[in-house]
Amino acid sequence: MILYIGRRLLGVTGVLIAIAAVTFTIFYVLPSDPAAAACGKSCSVERLAAIRTHMGLDEPIWKQFWEFASGIFTGRTMGSGQYALHCDFPCLGYSYENSESVWGLLMDRLPVSASLALGAALLWLVLGLSAGVTAALRKDTLTDKVLMVGAVAAASLPVYFTSMMLIYGLIRTAGLLPYPQYVPFGSDPVHWASNLLLPWLALAVLYAAMYARQSRSSMIETMAEPYIRTARAKGLPRRTVVVKHGLRAGMTPILTIFGMDLGGLLAGAVITESIFGLPGIGRLFYGALSSGDQPVILGVTLLAAAFIVVANLAVDLLYAVVDPRVRY
Repeated sequence: MILYIGRRLLGVTGVLIAIAAVTFTIFYVLPSDPAAAACGKSCSVERLAAIRTHMGLDEPIWKQFWEFASGIFTGRTMGSGQYALHCDFPCLGYSYENSESVWGLLMDRLPVSASLALGAALLWLVLGLSAGVTAALRKDTLTDKVLMVGAVAAASLPVYFTSMMLIYGLIRTAGLLPYPQYVPFGSDPVHWASNLLLPWLALAVLYAAMYARQSRSSMIETMAEPYIRTARAKGLPRRTVVVKHGLRAGMTPILTIFGMDLGGLLAGAVITESIFGLPGIGRLFYGALSSGDQPVILGVTLLAAAFIVVANLAVDLLYAVVDPRVRY
């Protein structure tokens, strides 16, 4: 297992380096000029040349990438002389908009996106698995048909539509919940949860519907396996057969998509954060796209890639815990 984890970590490092190279190439080799974007509209030729030198854009492309990649692990000094600026580890550069550290901006927004993603993930797992397993155990009954029709209908609703309906129904009409304003968990856990409940529901409706359909299909296939019939023939309680032998084996495909979904949400749910006004990474990314803030776009892209790759690694390790057959 240690050797396997070591090989996977090396693979993860290689994937992240490749993603960094591709992303860097997209933003710094294409015709758009980062120096012109940083300098602004009314920029003299001399000022533009000074900014290009300060940003290292007059260096060969391989050297630019080496300094960028090594700066992530060791930090780097940007520019020279009196205009030299040291960027501490891990260095992802500075925003063109406000000259703040990209890493600092990401870490300021990460708690918001993490709170949104983890809360919604817990909610959609409980709802989706409960509906899927119930439908599978009552296959072709009225309960199965009602649950699956509801899942198809929920999966067809865009998240922005669900969000607006929840805002109108639960805030403006019923007044049951406050309009979401992020409150740090450490300062007030109750207000933290109450302010995030609506965004959690908006995401959970969509994802729970997809997980319900996937878990139903997986459970129906698993419950038809020979070892399930053997467990029943041995006289094991129905709960043990379903949970210990059926659900654990049926969780494998659920874990696969869960790793991808959670990793993507940790890097920011752009639509949900924008609708509810949450200052997360997704909203930061949207603002950077609108203004052409390339260092921030590059930083969010790398962070999202890191979350997804690490989530996939964690899922691969969990396979052996959930399904004992994987260990062999």
